[in-house]
Order: sequence, then C-alpha cells, then structure tokens
Amino acid sequence: MFSTLLAQLPFSTFDWVFIALGTGAAYIVFGIAGFGTALVAGPVLIHFMPLSQIIPLLVLLDFVAAFGKWLPSRNAVVRAELLRLLPCMAIGCSLGVVFLLRLKSDVLLLLMGVFVSAYALYSLAVKARPKRLPAGWSVPAGVAGGLFGALFGSGGFLYALYLNARVASVEQARATQSALISCSTVVRLGLFLLAGVYADGAVLLLALMLVPMMAAGLWLARRLTLDMPRETFVRLVTWLVLCSGIALIGRYLSEVNWRL
Repeated sequence: MFSTLLAQLPFSTFDWVFIALGTGAAYIVFGIAGFGTALVAGPVLIHFMPLSQIIPLLVLLDFVAAFGKWLPSRNAVVRAELLRLLPCMAIGCSLGVVFLLRLKSDVLLLLMGVFVSAYALYSLAVKARPKRLPAGWSVPAGVAGGLFGALFGSGGFLYALYLNARVASVEQARATQSALISCSTVVRLGLFLLAGVYADGAVLLLALMLVPMMAAGLWLARRLTLDMPRETFVRLVTWLVLCSGIALIGRYLSEVNWRL
C-alpha cells in the first residue's frame, strides 16, 4: 500500500531536494515570524504541484507547527480579541476554500503572484506601528485573513497587523496570533476534509514525509533568534518573497504568451 501511495508522488530526486528545502525554509520563517509558510514555500512548490494541493499540504504541516507554538504561550492570549476575530475568520476560510477548489490553476498562479508581491511591498514600505484601531476592524481583518489563509495559505500577517494595533503587549499579540492561526488551521483542515481533498492519500503521505523538514526548520528558527534580530531576518525574507512573487507573475505572463 505504501508503494502504491508513493507512486502517486511523481517527483524526481532533483524535485525532492527543492521541495524539502522550500519546506524547511518556510518553517524557519514560521518559527521566527509566526506566519508566512505559504509565502515562502508556495513559490517553490508551485513548480512541482498545483496550488490546490499546496495549500492543503501546508495546512496539515501548519496544524502541527502552530499547535506546538500555541501551547507554551496560551496563558498570554487576549480572549476578547480571539473571540472577536474567530467568527469572521471562519467565514473567510469557507469562502477561500470554495475559490481555491473552483478557480482555474493559471488564475490562481497570477493571484498568488500578485498577493505575494503586494504583501512584500507593503512590509518593506510600512515601518511605523499603526495607531490603535477600533474593534470594528476585526470584521475585515478576520474575513480577509481567513480568505487569504484558505486561498493562499497565509493570512497571518493580517492578524498581526490588527493585533499589533489593538494589543499593547508584544507577548500577548504574538500569543493571540498563534491561537488564531491554530484555530484557522483546524477550520481549514475540516473544510478540506469535507471537500474530499485528502481522499486519495497522496497529500497526507507527502505531508508525513515533510514533517522532518518542518521540525528542522522550527529548530533552526530557535537557533537563529539567538544570533540575528528578528526584524532583520524577516526583512531579508520579505525581499526573497518579493522576488518569488514577481517570478510567479512572470511565469503566468510567459504561459499566456506561449498559449497565444
């Protein structure tokens, strides 16, 4: 049975190297920034599999990683903000899963490229901490975060923007963000299960095989935080993400020109 499932993963040794390295790099970023796995792994993995498989794959890995990050800091969670964002996040996740499973792959390729590039440009341009937002901003932040989380695998930066403008304590903001991402992965995992995305077992097997790279990435992230300021590393990764996003847009345009 294992050999039958393994045959559903038509990757060469060369492919496995890039898939493993992309996954490991993504969880280094996750371990430091608390989000961003799809922003880093997506542009790499999309060369080997469709986005409709990448997001469910990363959801499985994110579920394990986020749960591990949430447990140690659960007492610092701001429950009022968590309960305010959760219903909106669930609505956004539901919409994102529908879009992910119904849109054409080339459209998703372009959307992901634009999304990744826009996020990177915003992160590089905005340096000042935003003023305190009213609680009503939880609705667009939650819905958009859930939508981007299900569609592109990364809505965590929207939660971070909202919480940093609502919660004075950095520790509480990070803990609440980790709790949100944990809840988001549970919601997305349930929706993907209902949609039958994991029915053939190939995505489950691939996730299982990439768990060691995820664990290695999280371990290395803890080591890196001892030697490098978090802001410096995240800014470096943001530049890499921008290059990846531009490359995705270029790939989409080249495919369109080739078909013409």
